Amino acid sequence: MTDLFPLSTTADEQQRGAAVAVLPVGSFEQHGAHLPLATDTVIAATLAKAVAGAYPVLHLPPITISCSHEHAAWTGTVSISARTLHAVITDVAASLKASGVGRLVLVNGHGGNYVLSNVVQEAAGAMALFPGVADWQAAHTAAGLRTSLDDDMHAGELETSILLHAHPHLVRPGHETADHVTDREHLLTLGLRPYTESGVVGRPSLATAAKGHVVLDTLVQRFAGVLEVLGA
Repeated sequence: MTDLFPLSTTADEQQRGAAVAVLPVGSFEQHGAHLPLATDTVIAATLAKAVAGAYPVLHLPPITISCSHEHAAWTGTVSISARTLHAVITDVAASLKASGVGRLVLVNGHGGNYVLSNVVQEAAGAMALFPGVADWQAAHTAAGLRTSLDDDMHAGELETSILLHAHPHLVRPGHETADHVTDREHLLTLGLRPYTESGVVGRPSLATAAKGHVVLDTLVQRFAGVLEVLGA
């Protein structure tokens, strides 16, 4: 999995002269029985690598543990506080600025990292959060995913499709029969466990590698709009 980490040298980056860095932010949380705990990190790092292959940006290594408190009922899930994640992001941004890279894009793979929106707002034009809801929806539509973004919350058609395309060896048997769709009205208060025994919320049985390919390609294309907004 070293292919998910940036392996450039300082000489490489000096030659590139990137004005924008991309920082994958993942998580370490349950994704049912068919996807690994590191799913969100793998997806964020995969997308960041694809973006770095298409645009002249500084590709940073991923943050692998974030705010996964809603998944705490499942063995293996590990979280840090929103305060800690906020501090890490702002420290990274300050370090980048000191080295001459004044813009930072957070490539977020975990929907529970709500604090990232606040970090970006506070940066006042120096940061962006990607993919946004509109980006995910565009990729969802382009790939012909059949489950809505709301119903396909976790370890469902979207995430399983991305891994089937980019890292099929990480998808274990069982996703074909793991579908579970439910409301989550009090998720923030109760966590996810009252709504799903398996940890899955979505329809992974509908996942295909072809859908995952289109999702990633669409997101990479839409990243151009982020650079435009940042003035890069």
